[in-house]
Amino acid sequence: MGKLFSITGALLFFLGCGGSADPAKYFSIQLENKSIQQNQQLGVALKNKKDIEISDLHYYIDGKELVVENGKLTLDLPTLGNKTLVAKFNIDDQAVQVEKKVRVLAASAPEVYTYEIINSYPHDTGAYTQGLEFHDGILYESTGKKGASTVRKVNFETGEVLQQIDMEDSVFGEGITIMNGKLYQLTWQSGMGYVYNISNLEKIKNFTYGKSREGWGLSNDGEKIFKSDGTEKIWFLNPETLEEQGHIETVTNKSIFSKANELEYVDGKIYANVYQKESMMIIDATSGAIEGVINFGGLKSKVSKGPQWDEGNSVLNGVAYHPERETFFVTGKNWDKLFEVKILKKD
Repeated sequence: MGKLFSITGALLFFLGCGGSADPAKYFSIQLENKSIQQNQQLGVALKNKKDIEISDLHYYIDGKELVVENGKLTLDLPTLGNKTLVAKFNIDDQAVQVEKKVRVLAASAPEVYTYEIINSYPHDTGAYTQGLEFHDGILYESTGKKGASTVRKVNFETGEVLQQIDMEDSVFGEGITIMNGKLYQLTWQSGMGYVYNISNLEKIKNFTYGKSREGWGLSNDGEKIFKSDGTEKIWFLNPETLEEQGHIETVTNKSIFSKANELEYVDGKIYANVYQKESMMIIDATSGAIEGVINFGGLKSKVSKGPQWDEGNSVLNGVAYHPERETFFVTGKNWDKLFEVKILKKD
C-alpha cells in the first residue's frame, strides 16, 4: 500500500505543478568549487527544491561513472576541458537526468622549459612557414599566403629546395604531416585539405573538414592524425577517411587555452606553437593537459630581417622532430634561419 501511495503521490505532485512531464526542473547539481581539476575530490550535492524522494543516484561525465564517497566525487577522467556533469536517479520507477556544464582543468601548472641551440641552417626568407616535418632525412615544409602557398622538399643543411608544388592562388596553405607514404596538408579557411604521394608529391585526393572550424596544424602518432583549428580543440582524424573521430581540449590548471598552431607529436606529447608567441606548448596527447611551456624568447633576435619581413606576422612557427638526431628543428615565417635545438627543463 505504501508503494502504491508513493507512486500516486508523485504523479499527483507533478500534475499539480502544471502537468510537467520533466521533473528534472526541480533539481540542480551543486559543486563545492567553481574551479575543477583532474583527480580532485570535490564536494557534490543534488539540490532538491521540493524534497522529493529519490533513489539510485549516480554521477557521470562522458559516460564514465564517477566515484562518490562521503559526498565527494573523484574527477578521474581520460580527457579534460568543457564537460557535462550528469546526475541520474529515480523517482519511484521514473528515470530522471539532470545536467550541469563544467570545466575540468589540469591537475598541476605547466613546467617551464628553455632551449639550447645546437646548429643553425639557411632558411628561405620567402617561406611563410606553416608546417615542418622530417621523413627519411628530408625536411618537408608547407608555406602559406594566397598566391605563395607551397609544399616542398628541402635539404635542411643547405636550405636548397629539392622539389616544390605550387598551390592554387585562392588557397592559404597550412600544416602538414606524413604517414604511411602520404603527406597530408591543410588549408586555412577553404575548409579543404589535400593528400599527396610522398615520393613525388602528386596529389591523391582532397578532403573536407567536419566540425572543426579551420585548418591550422597537423601531426600524427602512427595511428591517427591530430588537427588544430584555432580553437581549444585538437581533433583526431582517421588517416584513411579523414573523418573527425573525437577531440581533446588543451587546458592548464587555470584555464582552457585556444592558441595551438603548428603541431609535432613525439612520445605521447604534442608540441604546439603558440599562435603569434615565442613559445611552444607540450600537451599530453591523451588528456589535453598542457604539461609544459617552452620559452623561445631571444630566438627571433638571431634572425636577419629580409625584404619579406612583416613585424606583425613574421613570428615563430614550424616545429619538426628529427628522430635519428633526437633534436627539434624550429623556424619562423620568413626567417632566414632554421634552428636545431634541444629542449631543456628550466632550473
